[in-house]
Amino acid sequence: MTAFAELWDWRRQVSDLYGDIRAAADPAAAWRQWRDVRDRLFATHPQTPLDAKRRAAFGGLAYFPYDPSLRFLVGMAPIGDAAIEEFPAGADGTVRMRPFARTDGLLAPLGRELTLYWITGYGGGVFLPFADATSGRETFGAGRYLLDTIKGADLGAAADGRIVLDFNFSYCPSCAYSPRWVCPLAPPANRLPAPVRAGERN
Repeated sequence: MTAFAELWDWRRQVSDLYGDIRAAADPAAAWRQWRDVRDRLFATHPQTPLDAKRRAAFGGLAYFPYDPSLRFLVGMAPIGDAAIEEFPAGADGTVRMRPFARTDGLLAPLGRELTLYWITGYGGGVFLPFADATSGRETFGAGRYLLDTIKGADLGAAADGRIVLDFNFSYCPSCAYSPRWVCPLAPPANRLPAPVRAGERN
């Protein structure tokens, strides 16, 4: 199997996993499945972000315990005519993203609303990176991702249009595991003052 076919398979499995998450009646059970599948992919898949040495010693990713209070249904406040922002992406140059909405519902529990980005280019996709008071201490210093629909990470929406933001499904970008990867990092607009002790941790 070529590297492209392997990556295709990785993304298919991730997309299928998030489909199961969206369909699940029990978010905590879906989270346990998410953990199990991610551990299997990291340990066995040829497209794992782990280098060979770390893969050989891999015993599973570390997570905070599931916290139902960090699952939210939030509205979206549109951002009109926002300028495209550019994020460094290593050998690929830059990733261009346009802020298109802000969350409506995180200010009280987390101290700030977050900006949702649309990745420009063919097809596009929603991207939601964030950092918080645990970043650089209990979690990866450059922040974590919650949504990245190009790669299948989509937690869905309620019937009334509010989007699901369950921070228990926060995960580290690939650059957290190996210097081979360069990832778009959480911008200043998405740095939460509160600690988010949910999802993947150091």
